[in-house]
Amino acid sequence: MAVHVIRTNRGLVKPAEQKASTTLDLSPIDRLPVLRCNARTLHVFRYGPQASMVIREALSRALVPYYPLAGRLSQPEQCPLQIECSGEGVWFVEASASSTLASVNYFDDVESIPYDDLLPDQIPDPETEHFDPLVKMQVTQFRCGGFVIGLIFCHSVCDGLGAAQFLKAIGEVARGLENPIIAPVWHRDFFPLTSDEETLSELPKLPPGPPPVPEYKLEHANIDIPIDHIHRLKREFQQVTGQNCSAFEILSAGFWISRTRAINLGPNTLVKLVFFANCRQLLNPPLPEGFYGNCFFPVTITIPSESLTQASMIEAIKFIQEGKARLPAEFYKYLKGERLKDGEDPFAPPLAYTTLFISEWGRLGFNEVDYQWGPPVHVVPIQGSSIIPVGIVGSLPLPRKGIRLMTWCVEEAHRGPFLHQMTSWTH
Repeated sequence: MAVHVIRTNRGLVKPAEQKASTTLDLSPIDRLPVLRCNARTLHVFRYGPQASMVIREALSRALVPYYPLAGRLSQPEQCPLQIECSGEGVWFVEASASSTLASVNYFDDVESIPYDDLLPDQIPDPETEHFDPLVKMQVTQFRCGGFVIGLIFCHSVCDGLGAAQFLKAIGEVARGLENPIIAPVWHRDFFPLTSDEETLSELPKLPPGPPPVPEYKLEHANIDIPIDHIHRLKREFQQVTGQNCSAFEILSAGFWISRTRAINLGPNTLVKLVFFANCRQLLNPPLPEGFYGNCFFPVTITIPSESLTQASMIEAIKFIQEGKARLPAEFYKYLKGERLKDGEDPFAPPLAYTTLFISEWGRLGFNEVDYQWGPPVHVVPIQGSSIIPVGIVGSLPLPRKGIRLMTWCVEEAHRGPFLHQMTSWTH
């Protein structure tokens, strides 16, 4: 069913209280070129009358403690990336849709979602020299009383945990709290390097020339895994090894094996699995509660294709656990400015068909956001690149229970074999 969306109002939402303009430094992780991008998501809520009005007012109030998010990125010549805390505001769009969310099954089928209609458009003021808000939000009210939030977030300022923390703060204010339960903390000076010059010398540089043109087109596929099946595999792993494993490790192992078998590489071809681990608690002392910047590090596991395709699920889970066990040492080496893996930048693994990324969204906190009418029934990530094979682990849309793996990881010729391989261990 087609969804007809009409945008009725656009504008900047400024903090309810203005502060003196100032400039804040970002951390070296925030300043990574690979994070100079926007993360895009859709958040589907079953019910919420007058959601635009409620969220707009709460957003303005939440921007008082989260004042930097109302600013703009700035990079003076020969200086690192910074935030100008100008209070210019967040871009906010109000819209309405003539259909009901039930008629589109709450956008359970992500291939049929009209992303361009549900994400905020942008009409900059011609008198403004630069118009690039760090946060852009559209609230689309549906005829049933439900609503969808289309969110575009600057990754240089927040990681997924930080973005979810901000949305939860808006929800808390919308529910009547005077201030967010967790006070935001900037604290971007945790990176223990001695000078800006030394820090900048360690940052990876953007490659020269235009980005590579992909030789493949990644196809979307959703795979739903019953939670009982995950529990059974956990018990099997514990019985065989005497150790515990997580649902994420099980999903990663099955996903990696299935895709590698499906794409049918040469036996000695090296394949990589990459996922990003939260490092807030690895620092000494740990980062304070309320920190909402980027603090993660890539875990990269490399193995010959044949070794992976011939591995059992238990063996593949062990590969992943061994990679995770190396995380603290590799993260500390990076903090000290030491090169890893013969000079390979850990934040920029090869963007090739043989490299698979997986990300866990179930623990970020997006499913806990409540603007007055309960948590979302569905949180939808939006494909960020046409050349990066990726899988995102989330929860099944309510009321079903289980895990959903949302993927853009294979070209059309491999989609059927991939789904067959996934089915062979998930059912």
